[in-house]
Amino acid sequence: MKMTVSEAMIRCLEAEGISTIFGYPGATICPFYDALSHSPIRHVLVRTEQNAGHAANGYARMTGKPAVCVVTSGPGATNLITGISTAYMDSIPMVIITGQVVSSLLGSDVFQEVDITGSVEPFIKHSYLVKDPAEIGRVFKEAFYIAGSGRPGPVLIDIPMDVQKMEVDFTYPEKAVIRSYRPSFKGHIGQINKAAAAIAKAKRPLIVAGGGIFISRAEETLRTFAHKTHIPVVNTLMGIGAMQPNDPVQLGMIGIHGVRPANYAVNQADVLILCGARVADRTIPNPEALARHKTIIHMDIDPAEIGKNIGVDIPVVGDIRMILSQLTEAFEKSDFQTDENSWNDWWEELLYQKSEYHPDHSERKGFVNPKLFMHELYSQLPDNSIVVADVGQNQMWAANEFSVKNGRFLTSGGMGTMGYSLPCAIGAKAACPDRMTVSVCGDGSFQMCFMELATECQHHIPVKTVVFTNNRLGMVREHQRVAWDNNLTAVFLDGSPDFAKLAEAYGIPSARIHLDEQIDVAINSLIHSEGPFLLEVIVDPLEPTL
Repeated sequence: MKMTVSEAMIRCLEAEGISTIFGYPGATICPFYDALSHSPIRHVLVRTEQNAGHAANGYARMTGKPAVCVVTSGPGATNLITGISTAYMDSIPMVIITGQVVSSLLGSDVFQEVDITGSVEPFIKHSYLVKDPAEIGRVFKEAFYIAGSGRPGPVLIDIPMDVQKMEVDFTYPEKAVIRSYRPSFKGHIGQINKAAAAIAKAKRPLIVAGGGIFISRAEETLRTFAHKTHIPVVNTLMGIGAMQPNDPVQLGMIGIHGVRPANYAVNQADVLILCGARVADRTIPNPEALARHKTIIHMDIDPAEIGKNIGVDIPVVGDIRMILSQLTEAFEKSDFQTDENSWNDWWEELLYQKSEYHPDHSERKGFVNPKLFMHELYSQLPDNSIVVADVGQNQMWAANEFSVKNGRFLTSGGMGTMGYSLPCAIGAKAACPDRMTVSVCGDGSFQMCFMELATECQHHIPVKTVVFTNNRLGMVREHQRVAWDNNLTAVFLDGSPDFAKLAEAYGIPSARIHLDEQIDVAINSLIHSEGPFLLEVIVDPLEPTL
């Protein structure tokens, strides 16, 4: 069928089931936008290009499928680089479409030209520069397949403006066939049996659940495996919510900012079962020292991640859901059976550690205790709520208190991108309009993204926003106190706006609290307000996370 390439691009998106995209137009992508105006696909206009990437990120994480963002060439594309790298580090499936200057001018440094495929090469799963209009169907089919299969990630399609205007006899392939790309999904049975044997012989086994559990939609499979084998579970920052918070086998988050029972379990375990976890430095600061005294079983869909940061005794490559299903089957065989009495001493040790750990919910005089606030917020949120934490102290306060029974906790783990929370929450809410969605920010990170309040108002995407205000770049301040002899430099946020008045300027209701006794009423207002709501929580500038 004859049509322009821009029209074909829309047909490709429709064929992939895309109903919402996030973007910011410019001259070189105008042919695409013209064609988009005749499609039922919803376009959400963000207020800066980076946030198109973060919104698509949140949308993809909630749907489990590649999400789409679109920007123009030059500064539009370079503004999106942080959104691309954020998705890459956390293995989020995205297809990014960028306009480009006309083909005849490529490489001549004309107005708003930048080599975006070259710019993102270190942190993109794959990229295309489309010069032949006949390739458009194949490129889009491959892009969606690559983005969503194996270890997911962002894929970039860069299309010159003149190519978008060309005519093409369009057909869309039924499937992508890429000879050199064949990700493994099922775990090798020999490695599965080795893992099962090592676990059965263990005296102190421990499961470490990472973000890969959510990528493969393996939450229920993990829970089944943990309950059938009676193995305790800890999680990384990206694995929060993999086990339900009230599950007796759940010990909490590990790492520098993790909780004591979880970190104790990692140090004392003799067999670590790493499930879709990258073993990043904030999670396990000294992995090689840890590995010397343990058997390490590492399961991951990406073979490059296995053994990269920690020595591994039993590698298992494949999809986490499939591997855990295979392991569960192995344990149902007589050779590997265990029962709830198998590790009694280990469990008594861990239960004692849990009983001795008490989060600090004590009263703060003249300020709100942020840990107590997050605890109370989670206790009142609907069971399926989505909470998106930004980066900094607010991230750790939100992470360690998470207790929404069937909720999701989203954050930027690998890149640690400030300004992520609000646009990601907009994307998540657009994907799941019936689920309560809360963005948690610090006053520093909020000022990197508050322009997206306009996006949620314009497109009727009602996100609830919590801003912890301490007039500091809190995590940096805490680091300077500990590592730099309390020499506080460039961390004061003097000159910040009145956030209540800012919300009012957008037509968003708000409240501000500065005492613990105000928490309940404020949370009730946030949860039960119609539409978006902003709650500012005043915390002590010296409030720590560690």
